[in-house]
Amino acid sequence: MQRSKFLVGVVGGVTAVTVLGGLGTHLLAGTESTSRLDEYSTASVDGHRALAATIVAGRTESKYHALPWVGAKLSGVSCPTGLTAVAEATLTCTGEKSDGGTVEIPVRVIRADANSVTWKFER
Repeated sequence: MQRSKFLVGVVGGVTAVTVLGGLGTHLLAGTESTSRLDEYSTASVDGHRALAATIVAGRTESKYHALPWVGAKLSGVSCPTGLTAVAEATLTCTGEKSDGGTVEIPVRVIRADANSVTWKFER
């Protein structure tokens, strides 16, 4: 009986730690960002308001390898233009892996309004 209770406790504890670890990874390793469109972060692409390329590149680089077990370590992420603040607009940024290889990072706008743009990248 005691052995059975101990086993149930161990399995329950392992399950709880696994669930909390998974939830923490999900929260910390998200690829979605909402950015304000203000005089410091806004650019113009083909006459449309856009999130500046430097903002998109910097945020992507910092979130791409948020945890040691999530994503590859990147440096030198750059985007060719700003990310147009129009829903479903896309852009492909590039970054350099630590082994010298190059990775393409697709970026997509989820929603946009006059004051902000919500976007995500693919890992």
